[in-house]
Amino acid sequence: MVTYRRNRLPGGTYFFTVTLRNRDATTLTDHIDALRQAFRSTRNKYPFTLDAVVILPDHLHTIWTLPLKDDDYPTRWRSLKSLFVRALKKRGIPLSRDAKGEYALWQRRYWEHTIRDSEDLSRHMDYIHYNPVKHGLVKRARDWPHSSFHRWVESGVYDLDWGGPEPLEEEGYGE
Repeated sequence: MVTYRRNRLPGGTYFFTVTLRNRDATTLTDHIDALRQAFRSTRNKYPFTLDAVVILPDHLHTIWTLPLKDDDYPTRWRSLKSLFVRALKKRGIPLSRDAKGEYALWQRRYWEHTIRDSEDLSRHMDYIHYNPVKHGLVKRARDWPHSSFHRWVESGVYDLDWGGPEPLEEEGYGE
């Protein structure tokens, strides 16, 4: 069995990509309210700052900052994924199980990258907010409703016209 080594930095800031097993699914955006509630419940139990997020139909990207002396993002992801699955089951959404008896909604692994500095943070924020354009879901970042882009426009970090159809330079991102 392969052992994955994850960088765990107490109080660290991390970029994550988390995907559904079925990359053709639209489950995340179809049930966006349940996913948002899973985020809220997880953050209430295991606090973290949600610096940036974009939720697409079959995957999501986030940047989190953990509390000082806390490096336990795996527990947070387990909680979030589990709460979302339970919400779907409660709604009567049929979910199959895999050979291990686990619900086959989420991919087991996820991409994690420890943010190194302000330039790295800026590049990953841009990547997150441009992702719906990259995937052809909208022509401009501002047109995608399931993104922290709007919050960052309000705070003056992004101009409303940022993230139009011109491609961003991509390197070093996980998906």
